[in-house]
Amino acid sequence: MKTLFQVIEVWVPDSDGHLLELADGLYCNALDFGRVSRSMCFGRGEGLPGRVWDQARPIILKDLQGGYFRRAAAAKAAGLRCAVGMPVYAGDALRAVLVFFCGADNPDAGAIELWHNDPRVTPDLTLVDGCYGSSAEAFEAASRETFMNRGAGLPGRAWQREGAVFMDDLAHNPKFLRADAAGAAGIRYGLALPCPVPAQDTYVVTFLSGSSTPVASRMECWARAATQPSLQRVFGFCEAAGKLPPGEPAAPGFEADAVAAVYANAVPRVRKSAAAAGAGGLIALPIFGDAAVTEVMVLHF
Repeated sequence: MKTLFQVIEVWVPDSDGHLLELADGLYCNALDFGRVSRSMCFGRGEGLPGRVWDQARPIILKDLQGGYFRRAAAAKAAGLRCAVGMPVYAGDALRAVLVFFCGADNPDAGAIELWHNDPRVTPDLTLVDGCYGSSAEAFEAASRETFMNRGAGLPGRAWQREGAVFMDDLAHNPKFLRADAAGAAGIRYGLALPCPVPAQDTYVVTFLSGSSTPVASRMECWARAATQPSLQRVFGFCEAAGKLPPGEPAAPGFEADAVAAVYANAVPRVRKSAAAAGAGGLIALPIFGDAAVTEVMVLHF
């Protein structure tokens, strides 16, 4: 299944805290790009991971062929078009930098968006930037004109909840403020992830599924039950089965092991499929509240 993301990487500080090294990645059909990436490391301000580290905030890079991106030739050969880098902070401590790469332009590709609030300037979230499929021009225009206060729309609900939020059937969902534009662009559902940073600013990243390009084959948000250490599903969605019921416990195995590791170490974790190399796998990433992991979001590819 072709998904919104073709490559996902986890970069972590080295033992001296001077460089970012590749901890792991899902490269699917971009194995040569993976080989190039494994030979590299980044200092502060270098490449996309280093720029995210230096600026201590998420960054969308809409064109991998220009500017400071250091793997342009390998990205072009792999058909990678744009990327978003997200820092993972536990309080003031950088635990990792996540980088999500999208493939070549596709009218049905959906979108990645970065929303920001500076409380010294405005009470609202506003769009910093986004990568959109070529059929989503009207949706992009509507997004750039939209202001969301805490609790409003998909990004605003993630801001209010300080956790992951999923919305489906966006064209008919009254809680999604850009429903008409989403319907015209063929955008089906969205996932919003808060991205805490050391400053008082708020950042939220949204992943929006196109008509034929899902964010992931399956996504699930897990949290520990209030009275026991067992994991329970907060929400889930599967391309094959639709919405997954909340409150169900996690079955032992591949996914639960990754979630437990993220809870223990507060660092995103990649688990590759047991099938042929490059076939896919999952990534589990932490959602923080008060510098502690409160949820773990899992995306399957």
